[in-house]
Amino acid sequence: MDDSTDLLTIGLLASRTGVSARTLRFWSNEGVIEPVGRTAGDYRLYDAACVARVELIRALRELGLGLDDVRRVLEQRATVGDVAAVHVAAIDAQIRALKVSRAVLSTVSKRRSTLEETALMNRLARLSTAERAQIVDDFKADVFGRLDIAPELRERVRELSIDLPEDPTPDQVDAWIELAELLQDPGFRARLGTFLELNTPAPGQKAPPGATIWWARQVVNNVAQAREKGAEPDDPAAAELISTMFRDTDLSAVLVSLQAGIDAGAEQYRGLVGRVRGRRRSPDATEELHWLASALRFAIEGEAARR
Repeated sequence: MDDSTDLLTIGLLASRTGVSARTLRFWSNEGVIEPVGRTAGDYRLYDAACVARVELIRALRELGLGLDDVRRVLEQRATVGDVAAVHVAAIDAQIRALKVSRAVLSTVSKRRSTLEETALMNRLARLSTAERAQIVDDFKADVFGRLDIAPELRERVRELSIDLPEDPTPDQVDAWIELAELLQDPGFRARLGTFLELNTPAPGQKAPPGATIWWARQVVNNVAQAREKGAEPDDPAAAELISTMFRDTDLSAVLVSLQAGIDAGAEQYRGLVGRVRGRRRSPDATEELHWLASALRFAIEGEAARR
């Protein structure tokens, strides 16, 4: 400190503010802080107002503002609120981008993906809203377009949307990557189309045998309870459950319907859609559905043996 003027050298200003002398020289050279004088040896000197200014600049810089924005605020060409609003939007965009990157890297890690798979997942994750909608629309046109369904149901299908929210979680992005790959798989589309044809009632017709397995979760819940009690598919308890749930229904038709859904991965599709939408969803029922398919086979064999 210059004892005669109570001014601070740049070294003392650095000690007082906690900002390095190198940074202070840079800020000074950029004109965001200015010395109020110089020593006889031509060293810069700063006063108490400079201390306050440096502390303000440091706060703005720690919040991510560039020196140009800091200068605009200090020169009163913009308010802190104006600049902050712009930076909030920029930070939100960065956060969304980071979430996408994290989700892609997490998926790559879990799958041990190749470079080609990694590039594909990254592209799928960063698609625009319109591009994501096009994938879903193409899928609906291919899979649902072949169905003979009532006009009101077709309208519901047309309005069906599956998309990420504006601020998706990493899990939603991860689910979208997997779902987008699935929706574009011709094999999956064909299998799901077959499954839907077997399980969707035609206009004026009753629901096909087995459709309740997919549209009523009570069937899955009944199977889950039986499994919790230790029942195996070939146990008498399983046969009784099949008889109670399906009564006089053609069990062979039910099995065909059920197996088509298992082969199509309908439960995987349902789960992925729920995750993308961020909705509370039922637990995955894949194991229950396989158990039910086995129980149906044993029940059908039992019926054949009794004839």
